[in-house]
Amino acid sequence: MSSEPDPRQYLQRAFEQTKQATSEPNSWLGTSTACGALLHTDQPETQPHPVLYITQLGDSQILVVRPRTKEVIFKTEEQWHWFDCPKQLGTNSPDEPNKDAILDKVTIEEDDMVLAMSDGVIDNLWEHEVVASVCDSLHKWQNGKMDKVMEDDENSTYASGMRFVARELVIAARKIAEDPFAESPFMERAIEEGLSIEGGKLDDISVVAAVCKRRQGR
Repeated sequence: MSSEPDPRQYLQRAFEQTKQATSEPNSWLGTSTACGALLHTDQPETQPHPVLYITQLGDSQILVVRPRTKEVIFKTEEQWHWFDCPKQLGTNSPDEPNKDAILDKVTIEEDDMVLAMSDGVIDNLWEHEVVASVCDSLHKWQNGKMDKVMEDDENSTYASGMRFVARELVIAARKIAEDPFAESPFMERAIEEGLSIEGGKLDDISVVAAVCKRRQGR
């Protein structure tokens, strides 16, 4: 049996190597949140079930969606020092993967979708809006109803389908982010903190989408 993966240690190693590469004489500055999902298995020698090893540090998010039931089966929780100040890796930050990153193991099914999203998505779209966008985009892709740009992309492979899902989610989040009168999750949280903030939140908007599929021939 293969050894169990240790994504938190992988992140720690990458963090240390990045610090070394960006230190003197370079002296580059910057910080970043981090989240990742590594697909593994619980019983590789019998009847394996896919297991996600999910690592989280900061206010980005991993969301696991089950399209056949249109439900979220797992999501990471945001990590903040205080409101709008997330835990981060980098210069001028005390946070490190070994002591701050959260590791979860989640058993999933074939066709479950995994979304890695920056805070520019979850600050502008509520969870049910993310699920609706993903399921709608997936339905369009499966039924050949993508726009012309995506239809020309590599004969509609799984990779092109996931790019379509991710792109549609980015577009939906950006629409709210640029609307000064929209209601948004960030606005709701700000009001709870006693702050007068309206509309969406302009921020980095990034999405990586993946689907769990059985390898052909097995």
